[in-house]
Amino acid sequence: MSSSTAADNVRSVLIVGASRGLGHAMAAEFAARGWGVLGTVRAVRTPLHELAAEHPDNVEIETLDMTDHDQILALRDRLCARQFDVVFINAGIVNRRPADTMADVSTDEFAQVMITNVLGVMRAVEAFGVLARPDGVIGVMSSGQGSIANNANGVNDVYRASKAALNQAMASYAGRHAGEGPAMVLMAPGWIRTELGGPDAPVGVEEAMPQIVNVLIEQRGAPGLRFLDRQARTAPW
Repeated sequence: MSSSTAADNVRSVLIVGASRGLGHAMAAEFAARGWGVLGTVRAVRTPLHELAAEHPDNVEIETLDMTDHDQILALRDRLCARQFDVVFINAGIVNRRPADTMADVSTDEFAQVMITNVLGVMRAVEAFGVLARPDGVIGVMSSGQGSIANNANGVNDVYRASKAALNQAMASYAGRHAGEGPAMVLMAPGWIRTELGGPDAPVGVEEAMPQIVNVLIEQRGAPGLRFLDRQARTAPW
């Protein structure tokens, strides 16, 4: 799909991290609704490539490792002439043993989770947020486990800490860009059956993703930062 197809009368979404899981499901949902979709992947063959083959007129792919700042900046420069109704940054990894406390997890694993879930995401927000239309949305995949108020059982220490840090960093970004236009959403999607969520999650992607996309679309034209679940309810910070 050429850049010219992302015309003003065609709604479009940029999804950073769309190769699999929730990112791929989001790309599929937007594509099914007729949106122009640009998704990023790290691998040469992913489910997003299959989606692009099914929707050659409105799905395109860019390669990006979100932990590589130079690649982020290079992609931003390639896309600088375009605007999107929704810019969504999706990333989330866990350490090998999620039950590890801060005393147990290795320094390398802790650093990798934080680099991927916080630093990489926020570098992407800083780079690609400028591509959101003034009445559009900048979204980030957070988690209810990033809620400090809801942490009553003390499990998944490292992942929780990364999502709480992401929420704080996004709040700083929102403060610096207050009044500039795009709505900003930290999405808490809930426990969903994906590779990350596992098979015991109570909700499937096919049920959850239309709700998530609806929430993002409904936020257009409403500036400010909100921490929302897939029913559009405010999640506790």
